[in-house]
Amino acid sequence: MNASAVTVRSGELVALRLFDIAYAIDLPAAEAAWLAHVGGTSSRSRLANTPSKAVAFDVPPLQLLMEPISLVLDGLTVTAQVSVRLYDFGVAALAVRVAVADAAWPAFVAQFNALDRALGPSSPDGFWTALRDQVCAAVASALDRPVPGEALQEDYLLGKVYTLDEPINATELRQRVDLTELLSGETRPLSDGARRDLLAHSYSYFADDLVVLTWDRAFIYEPRGDSDVADVIEVANAQLLELRYYDTLLDDELPRMYDRVEEARGAVSLLAARRFAHLARGLYTLVAETTELTEKVDNALQVTEDVYLARVYSAALALFRVPSLSTSVDRKLAIIRDTYAALYEEASSRRAELLEIAIVLLIVLEVVLSLLRH
Repeated sequence: MNASAVTVRSGELVALRLFDIAYAIDLPAAEAAWLAHVGGTSSRSRLANTPSKAVAFDVPPLQLLMEPISLVLDGLTVTAQVSVRLYDFGVAALAVRVAVADAAWPAFVAQFNALDRALGPSSPDGFWTALRDQVCAAVASALDRPVPGEALQEDYLLGKVYTLDEPINATELRQRVDLTELLSGETRPLSDGARRDLLAHSYSYFADDLVVLTWDRAFIYEPRGDSDVADVIEVANAQLLELRYYDTLLDDELPRMYDRVEEARGAVSLLAARRFAHLARGLYTLVAETTELTEKVDNALQVTEDVYLARVYSAALALFRVPSLSTSVDRKLAIIRDTYAALYEEASSRRAELLEIAIVLLIVLEVVLSLLRH
Protein backbone atom coordinates (compact mmCIF):
# COMPACT_ATOMS: atom_id res chain seq x y z
CA MET A 1 0.00 0.00 0.00
CA ASN A 2 1.65 3.19 -1.20
CA ALA A 3 -0.56 5.95 0.18
CA SER A 4 2.03 8.65 -0.57
CA ALA A 5 1.56 7.92 -4.29
CA VAL A 6 -2.09 9.10 -4.06
CA THR A 7 -2.53 12.87 -4.29
CA VAL A 8 -5.74 14.75 -3.46
CA ARG A 9 -6.09 17.35 -6.20
CA SER A 10 -9.19 18.91 -4.66
CA GLY A 11 -11.06 18.20 -1.47
CA GLU A 12 -12.49 19.71 1.66
CA LEU A 13 -12.24 19.21 5.39
CA VAL A 14 -15.39 20.07 7.34
CA ALA A 15 -15.84 20.49 11.09
CA LEU A 16 -19.47 20.50 12.21
CA ARG A 17 -20.75 21.69 15.58
CA LEU A 18 -24.49 21.55 16.20
CA PHE A 19 -26.26 23.40 19.03
CA ASP A 20 -29.80 23.26 20.35
CA ILE A 21 -30.57 26.99 20.56
CA ALA A 22 -34.37 27.22 20.87
CA TYR A 23 -37.66 25.36 21.11
CA ALA A 24 -38.32 26.36 17.49
CA ILE A 25 -37.02 28.83 14.89
CA ASP A 26 -39.15 30.93 12.55
CA LEU A 27 -36.94 30.52 9.47
CA PRO A 28 -38.39 33.36 7.30
CA ALA A 29 -38.07 35.74 10.27
CA ALA A 30 -34.52 34.47 10.94
CA GLU A 31 -33.55 35.09 7.31
CA ALA A 32 -34.94 38.63 7.40
CA ALA A 33 -33.24 39.39 10.74
CA TRP A 34 -29.89 38.01 9.52
CA LEU A 35 -29.93 40.02 6.30
CA ALA A 36 -30.91 43.15 8.21
CA HIS A 37 -28.20 42.82 10.88
CA VAL A 38 -25.38 41.01 9.11
CA GLY A 39 -26.06 41.15 5.39
CA GLY A 40 -24.37 38.65 3.10
CA THR A 41 -26.28 35.83 1.46
CA SER A 42 -28.75 33.19 2.55
CA SER A 43 -30.53 30.24 0.97
CA ARG A 44 -33.14 27.64 1.82
CA SER A 45 -31.39 24.30 1.56
CA ARG A 46 -32.39 21.43 -0.65
CA LEU A 47 -30.48 18.38 -1.80
CA ALA A 48 -28.56 19.56 -4.82
CA ASN A 49 -28.44 16.51 -7.06
CA THR A 50 -31.44 14.48 -5.95
CA PRO A 51 -34.99 14.92 -7.32
CA SER A 52 -37.28 16.48 -4.73
CA LYS A 53 -39.77 13.64 -5.06
CA ALA A 54 -37.04 11.16 -4.11
CA VAL A 55 -35.55 12.91 -1.08
CA ALA A 56 -36.71 16.20 0.37
CA PHE A 57 -36.62 18.25 3.55
CA ASP A 58 -39.92 18.51 5.40
CA VAL A 59 -39.10 22.17 6.12
CA PRO A 60 -35.97 23.21 4.18
CA PRO A 61 -33.38 24.58 6.62
CA LEU A 62 -31.97 28.06 6.25
CA GLN A 63 -28.28 28.36 5.33
CA LEU A 64 -26.45 31.56 6.22
CA LEU A 65 -22.90 32.50 5.23
CA MET A 66 -20.64 34.00 7.90
CA GLU A 67 -17.29 35.77 7.70
CA PRO A 68 -14.27 33.60 6.72
CA ILE A 69 -11.75 32.93 9.48
CA SER A 70 -8.06 32.04 9.71
CA LEU A 71 -7.01 28.78 11.32
CA VAL A 72 -3.59 27.41 12.21
CA LEU A 73 -3.35 23.70 11.43
CA ASP A 74 -0.01 22.10 12.32
CA GLY A 75 1.73 25.46 12.01
CA LEU A 76 0.14 26.28 8.66
CA THR A 77 -2.30 29.21 8.46
CA VAL A 78 -5.33 28.46 6.30
CA THR A 79 -8.51 30.37 5.44
CA ALA A 80 -11.73 28.60 6.36
CA GLN A 81 -15.25 29.31 5.16
CA VAL A 82 -17.93 29.44 7.90
CA SER A 83 -21.66 28.90 7.54
CA VAL A 84 -24.62 27.99 9.71
CA ARG A 85 -27.73 26.03 8.85
CA LEU A 86 -30.83 26.68 10.96
CA TYR A 87 -33.48 23.98 11.35
CA ASP A 88 -37.03 24.90 12.29
CA PHE A 89 -37.02 22.52 15.29
CA GLY A 90 -34.40 24.68 17.05
CA VAL A 91 -30.99 23.40 15.91
CA ALA A 92 -28.12 25.51 14.54
CA ALA A 93 -25.51 23.52 12.60
CA LEU A 94 -22.26 25.46 12.29
CA ALA A 95 -19.75 24.34 9.64
CA VAL A 96 -16.11 25.32 9.17
CA ARG A 97 -14.72 24.28 5.76
CA VAL A 98 -11.07 24.12 4.78
CA ALA A 99 -10.28 23.59 1.10
CA VAL A 100 -7.50 21.13 0.24
CA ALA A 101 -5.54 21.16 -3.03
CA ASP A 102 -2.60 19.11 -4.29
CA ALA A 103 -1.98 17.27 -1.02
CA ALA A 104 -0.43 13.82 -0.80
CA TRP A 105 -2.66 11.39 1.09
CA PRO A 106 -0.55 11.44 4.31
CA ALA A 107 -0.70 15.26 4.28
CA PHE A 108 -4.48 15.15 3.75
CA VAL A 109 -4.85 12.82 6.76
CA ALA A 110 -2.50 14.94 8.88
CA GLN A 111 -4.46 18.11 8.09
CA PHE A 112 -7.73 16.34 8.90
CA ASN A 113 -6.42 15.27 12.30
CA ALA A 114 -5.05 18.79 12.87
CA LEU A 115 -8.55 20.16 12.24
CA ASP A 116 -9.86 17.70 14.82
CA ARG A 117 -7.33 18.93 17.38
CA ALA A 118 -8.16 22.55 16.60
CA LEU A 119 -11.97 22.32 16.45
CA GLY A 120 -12.91 18.81 17.57
CA PRO A 121 -14.53 17.69 20.84
CA SER A 122 -11.27 17.91 22.82
CA SER A 123 -10.65 21.53 21.76
CA PRO A 124 -11.83 24.52 23.85
CA ASP A 125 -15.49 25.39 23.27
CA GLY A 126 -14.86 29.13 23.16
CA PHE A 127 -14.49 29.24 19.37
CA TRP A 128 -17.79 27.46 18.72
CA THR A 129 -19.77 29.21 21.46
CA ALA A 130 -18.65 32.59 20.10
CA LEU A 131 -20.02 31.66 16.67
CA ARG A 132 -23.22 30.32 18.24
CA ASP A 133 -23.70 33.52 20.25
CA GLN A 134 -23.16 35.59 17.11
CA VAL A 135 -25.89 33.64 15.30
CA CYS A 136 -28.29 33.77 18.26
CA ALA A 137 -27.83 37.51 18.66
CA ALA A 138 -28.51 38.15 14.98
CA VAL A 139 -31.69 36.03 14.80
CA ALA A 140 -32.89 36.50 18.39
CA SER A 141 -36.30 37.81 17.28
CA ALA A 142 -36.94 34.56 15.37
CA LEU A 143 -36.19 32.22 18.29
CA ASP A 144 -39.11 30.72 20.17
CA ARG A 145 -38.04 30.09 23.78
CA PRO A 146 -34.25 30.35 23.37
CA VAL A 147 -32.22 27.79 25.30
CA PRO A 148 -30.51 29.58 28.22
CA GLY A 149 -26.97 28.87 29.36
CA GLU A 150 -25.00 25.86 28.17
CA ALA A 151 -26.86 24.13 25.37
CA LEU A 152 -26.52 20.54 24.23
CA GLN A 153 -24.19 20.09 21.28
CA GLU A 154 -22.92 17.50 18.82
CA ASP A 155 -19.74 17.49 16.75
CA TYR A 156 -18.77 15.69 13.54
CA LEU A 157 -15.89 15.72 11.06
CA LEU A 158 -16.08 15.14 7.31
CA GLY A 159 -13.14 14.43 5.02
CA LYS A 160 -14.22 14.97 1.41
CA VAL A 161 -12.24 14.17 -1.72
CA TYR A 162 -13.48 15.43 -5.08
CA THR A 163 -10.62 14.64 -7.45
CA LEU A 164 -7.39 12.66 -7.25
CA ASP A 165 -4.31 12.92 -9.43
CA GLU A 166 -5.60 9.96 -11.44
CA PRO A 167 -8.99 8.25 -11.87
CA ILE A 168 -9.36 5.63 -9.14
CA ASN A 169 -12.45 3.56 -8.35
CA ALA A 170 -13.63 2.94 -4.79
CA THR A 171 -12.16 -0.57 -4.55
CA GLU A 172 -8.72 0.56 -5.71
CA LEU A 173 -8.80 3.57 -3.41
CA ARG A 174 -9.42 1.35 -0.37
CA GLN A 175 -6.50 -0.81 -1.42
CA ARG A 176 -4.09 2.06 -1.96
CA VAL A 177 -4.80 4.22 1.11
CA ASP A 178 -5.40 3.43 4.76
CA LEU A 179 -8.76 4.92 5.62
CA THR A 180 -8.57 3.73 9.23
CA GLU A 181 -5.98 6.35 10.16
CA LEU A 182 -8.23 9.11 8.84
CA LEU A 183 -11.40 7.70 10.42
CA SER A 184 -9.91 6.83 13.81
CA GLY A 185 -7.37 9.61 14.30
CA GLU A 186 -4.92 6.96 15.53
CA THR A 187 -1.32 6.87 14.32
CA ARG A 188 -0.61 3.35 15.60
CA PRO A 189 -1.84 0.40 13.51
CA LEU A 190 -5.26 -0.93 14.54
CA SER A 191 -6.10 -4.59 15.06
CA ASP A 192 -7.89 -6.48 12.29
CA GLY A 193 -11.12 -6.50 14.32
CA ALA A 194 -10.96 -2.75 14.97
CA ARG A 195 -10.31 -2.11 11.27
CA ARG A 196 -13.31 -4.21 10.27
CA ASP A 197 -15.55 -2.40 12.74
CA LEU A 198 -14.30 1.00 11.60
CA LEU A 199 -14.94 0.26 7.92
CA ALA A 200 -18.19 -1.65 8.45
CA HIS A 201 -20.41 1.21 7.25
CA SER A 202 -19.02 1.63 3.71
CA TYR A 203 -21.31 2.49 0.79
CA SER A 204 -20.90 3.07 -2.94
CA TYR A 205 -23.38 3.72 -5.73
CA PHE A 206 -21.12 4.30 -8.71
CA ALA A 207 -17.81 2.52 -9.10
CA ASP A 208 -15.90 5.72 -8.35
CA ASP A 209 -17.70 7.02 -5.24
CA LEU A 210 -17.40 5.95 -1.61
CA VAL A 211 -18.84 6.88 1.77
CA VAL A 212 -17.50 5.46 5.04
CA LEU A 213 -19.34 6.38 8.23
CA THR A 214 -18.18 6.20 11.84
CA TRP A 215 -19.61 7.58 15.06
CA ASP A 216 -17.78 10.93 14.86
CA ARG A 217 -16.13 11.02 11.41
CA ALA A 218 -16.92 10.25 7.80
CA PHE A 219 -14.94 9.98 4.58
CA ILE A 220 -16.63 10.92 1.31
CA TYR A 221 -15.11 10.33 -2.13
CA GLU A 222 -17.33 12.09 -4.66
CA PRO A 223 -15.83 13.06 -8.04
CA ARG A 224 -19.07 14.82 -9.06
CA GLY A 225 -18.86 17.24 -6.13
CA ASP A 226 -22.26 16.07 -4.83
CA SER A 227 -23.03 17.46 -1.35
CA ASP A 228 -26.18 15.40 -0.71
CA VAL A 229 -24.44 12.70 1.34
CA ALA A 230 -22.86 15.31 3.61
CA ASP A 231 -26.25 17.01 3.99
CA VAL A 232 -28.06 13.85 5.11
CA ILE A 233 -25.25 13.13 7.60
CA GLU A 234 -25.78 16.61 9.04
CA VAL A 235 -29.54 16.05 9.28
CA ALA A 236 -28.95 12.78 11.14
CA ASN A 237 -26.71 14.63 13.61
CA ALA A 238 -29.38 17.32 14.05
CA GLN A 239 -31.98 14.66 14.81
CA LEU A 240 -29.62 13.01 17.30
CA LEU A 241 -29.05 16.32 19.08
CA GLU A 242 -32.74 17.18 19.34
CA LEU A 243 -33.77 13.74 20.55
CA ARG A 244 -30.97 13.89 23.13
CA TYR A 245 -32.49 17.16 24.33
CA TYR A 246 -35.97 15.72 24.74
CA ASP A 247 -34.66 12.52 26.30
CA THR A 248 -32.80 14.60 28.90
CA LEU A 249 -35.82 16.88 29.38
CA LEU A 250 -38.10 13.92 30.11
CA ASP A 251 -35.48 12.31 32.35
CA ASP A 252 -35.51 15.48 34.45
CA GLU A 253 -39.29 15.81 34.32
CA LEU A 254 -40.26 12.32 35.50
CA PRO A 255 -38.86 12.59 39.09
CA ARG A 256 -40.41 16.05 39.46
CA MET A 257 -43.72 14.67 38.19
CA TYR A 258 -43.70 11.89 40.78
CA ASP A 259 -42.92 14.40 43.55
CA ARG A 260 -45.76 16.72 42.47
CA VAL A 261 -48.21 13.82 42.30
CA GLU A 262 -47.32 12.73 45.85
CA GLU A 263 -47.64 16.32 47.06
CA ALA A 264 -51.09 16.63 45.47
CA ARG A 265 -52.21 13.34 47.01
CA GLY A 266 -51.16 14.60 50.44
CA ALA A 267 -53.38 17.66 50.16
CA VAL A 268 -56.78 17.86 51.81
CA SER A 269 -59.67 16.85 49.57
CA LEU A 270 -60.82 20.42 49.02
CA LEU A 271 -57.48 21.28 47.36
CA ALA A 272 -56.52 17.92 45.86
CA ALA A 273 -58.99 18.01 42.96
CA ARG A 274 -57.73 21.40 41.81
CA ARG A 275 -54.09 20.34 42.17
CA PHE A 276 -54.69 17.14 40.23
CA ALA A 277 -56.41 19.08 37.44
CA HIS A 278 -53.57 21.63 37.32
CA LEU A 279 -50.96 18.85 37.16
CA ALA A 280 -52.88 17.07 34.42
CA ARG A 281 -53.04 20.24 32.30
CA GLY A 282 -49.29 20.80 32.73
CA LEU A 283 -48.48 17.22 31.72
CA TYR A 284 -50.82 17.42 28.73
CA THR A 285 -49.02 20.58 27.54
CA LEU A 286 -45.62 18.90 27.93
CA VAL A 287 -46.75 15.82 26.01
CA ALA A 288 -48.34 17.88 23.24
CA GLU A 289 -45.29 20.12 22.75
CA THR A 290 -42.80 17.26 22.90
CA THR A 291 -44.84 15.13 20.51
CA GLU A 292 -45.15 17.99 18.04
CA LEU A 293 -41.41 18.70 18.02
CA THR A 294 -40.30 15.05 17.94
CA GLU A 295 -42.58 14.48 14.95
CA LYS A 296 -40.88 17.42 13.23
CA VAL A 297 -37.50 15.88 14.04
CA ASP A 298 -38.55 12.43 12.82
CA ASN A 299 -39.87 13.92 9.56
CA ALA A 300 -37.00 16.35 8.98
CA LEU A 301 -35.95 14.47 5.85
CA GLN A 302 -38.17 12.21 3.78
CA VAL A 303 -36.39 9.55 1.73
CA THR A 304 -38.58 7.70 -0.76
CA GLU A 305 -37.01 6.78 -4.10
CA ASP A 306 -33.25 7.37 -3.81
CA VAL A 307 -32.11 3.96 -2.55
CA TYR A 308 -28.46 4.95 -2.14
CA LEU A 309 -29.12 8.05 -0.04
CA ALA A 310 -31.73 6.11 1.90
CA ARG A 311 -29.09 3.51 2.81
CA VAL A 312 -26.57 6.15 3.88
CA TYR A 313 -29.20 8.08 5.85
CA SER A 314 -30.56 4.98 7.57
CA ALA A 315 -27.03 3.81 8.40
CA ALA A 316 -26.19 7.21 9.89
CA LEU A 317 -29.36 7.20 12.02
CA ALA A 318 -28.63 3.68 13.27
CA LEU A 319 -24.97 4.45 13.93
CA PHE A 320 -25.90 7.58 15.90
CA ARG A 321 -28.52 5.57 17.88
CA VAL A 322 -31.34 7.88 16.77
CA PRO A 323 -33.99 5.08 16.64
CA SER A 324 -33.16 3.92 20.18
CA LEU A 325 -33.32 7.51 21.45
CA SER A 326 -36.64 7.99 19.69
CA THR A 327 -37.96 4.82 21.35
CA SER A 328 -36.74 6.07 24.73
CA VAL A 329 -38.53 9.41 24.25
CA ASP A 330 -41.73 7.63 23.17
CA ARG A 331 -41.59 5.34 26.22
CA LYS A 332 -41.21 8.27 28.61
CA LEU A 333 -44.00 10.16 26.86
CA ALA A 334 -46.20 7.08 27.30
CA ILE A 335 -45.48 7.11 31.05
CA ILE A 336 -46.44 10.78 31.23
CA ARG A 337 -49.60 10.16 29.17
CA ASP A 338 -50.62 7.35 31.54
CA THR A 339 -49.94 9.60 34.52
CA TYR A 340 -52.02 12.36 32.92
CA ALA A 341 -54.93 9.94 32.42
CA ALA A 342 -54.64 8.73 36.04
CA LEU A 343 -54.50 12.31 37.35
CA TYR A 344 -57.53 13.31 35.30
CA GLU A 345 -59.44 10.31 36.62
CA GLU A 346 -58.37 11.03 40.19
CA ALA A 347 -59.32 14.70 39.84
CA SER A 348 -62.77 13.63 38.58
CA SER A 349 -63.05 11.17 41.48
CA ARG A 350 -62.16 13.88 44.00
CA ARG A 351 -64.73 16.23 42.45
CA ALA A 352 -67.39 13.51 42.66
CA GLU A 353 -66.40 12.90 46.28
CA LEU A 354 -66.73 16.60 47.08
CA LEU A 355 -70.11 16.69 45.34
CA GLU A 356 -71.34 13.72 47.40
CA ILE A 357 -70.14 15.38 50.62
CA ALA A 358 -71.92 18.61 49.63
CA ILE A 359 -75.15 16.73 48.91
CA VAL A 360 -74.99 14.91 52.27
CA LEU A 361 -74.33 18.20 54.08
CA LEU A 362 -77.29 19.83 52.33
CA ILE A 363 -79.55 16.91 53.33
CA VAL A 364 -78.35 17.12 56.93
CA LEU A 365 -78.86 20.89 56.93
CA GLU A 366 -82.37 20.48 55.55
CA VAL A 367 -83.20 17.90 58.23
CA VAL A 368 -81.81 20.12 61.00
CA LEU A 369 -83.76 23.16 59.75
CA SER A 370 -86.92 21.05 59.51
CA LEU A 371 -86.51 19.88 63.11
CA LEU A 372 -85.87 23.41 64.29
CA ARG A 373 -89.06 24.63 62.57
CA HIS A 374 -91.12 21.99 64.40
